[in-house]
Amino acid sequence: MKHVIIPIFISHRGCPNQCVFCNQRAITTRTGDVTVDDARKTIDTWLLSIDRASTEIEISFFGGSFTGIPMADQTAFLRLAKEYKDAGLVDKIHCSTRPDYIDRTILDNLKAWGMDVIELGVQSFDEKVLALSKRGHSADAVYEAADLIKEYGFTLGIQLMIGLPGDSYDSCMYSVRETIKIKPSIARLYPTVVIKDTELYEMQKDGRYVSPSQEEVLNTVKDMYLALEGSGIRVIRIGLKSNELIKGDSYHPAFGQLVRSRIARDEIEKQLDALMALLPETDASCCPDRAAECARGQLTIEIAGPSDLINYASGHRQENRIYFEEKYPGLRLVFRKDDGLTDFVLKEIPKGR
Repeated sequence: MKHVIIPIFISHRGCPNQCVFCNQRAITTRTGDVTVDDARKTIDTWLLSIDRASTEIEISFFGGSFTGIPMADQTAFLRLAKEYKDAGLVDKIHCSTRPDYIDRTILDNLKAWGMDVIELGVQSFDEKVLALSKRGHSADAVYEAADLIKEYGFTLGIQLMIGLPGDSYDSCMYSVRETIKIKPSIARLYPTVVIKDTELYEMQKDGRYVSPSQEEVLNTVKDMYLALEGSGIRVIRIGLKSNELIKGDSYHPAFGQLVRSRIARDEIEKQLDALMALLPETDASCCPDRAAECARGQLTIEIAGPSDLINYASGHRQENRIYFEEKYPGLRLVFRKDDGLTDFVLKEIPKGR
């Protein structure tokens, strides 16, 4: 079944803390608080365009720290969501919050109103990164909150950010290892976006913060993704969705595609290099410095794979195709969907076909 999240962006009033990367307080000042009536209109609008018979639907409270808003307000939003869940119009209720805004009183209320999934905005397990980002809590808060959430039977999610002040490849992989120990069901990976109206924006302007390059972030997130998925933790999102809340020069709307395309490139490259090494070579006196490529001439390689993988094989804006054809001049790649496969399979297409 398809899976659709109906997002309700709750204001920053649920969070008295001000992380260096967050501009939710400025947005709330400009746009005002979301009301229960606003939420109802959003849900009704989304439901008009969803095929209920073939779709699993979640109402999800994002944006602010849901469990930090007053309990009466939490209950009002939850009552609304449960109304749709009880009527069979949606399947699950979902929220995101901070690790330090979880306790038994909060979880008792969430349980009573049908909450299913709780995502913790962890960002990092590295104490230095947490302090420099002004998260306002230590890593211990994450372990305690995660234990409670799992004890109550909720589905647990962990959100990690890459490229925060003081961050590095090693600290990101440490956060992944700690996440794997906790064993959440789902995870999200968010590259840090420098947004106006944030302290991080000012830090970047005066040189106190330097954003990692896209290539650095891409390689880090790729390894984080592979480690999490390899441990049975489903990564449900890479990068931030494009909407009016997310802007900034470092934002890339297709970052998830970039990561998955790089993973595809790595897998294809292993097979392609092995295949090219097995191909016979002939006289290449015309270009001895590039004998192998010249000898193989106008070579065509077919890359077949299942639908959910082959879309990433050529890369974002054909970057993988360009990469391979530059590495092996004279090479031509063709891509074919084959849902009978579980991974990529490469083979040479004889000349004349």
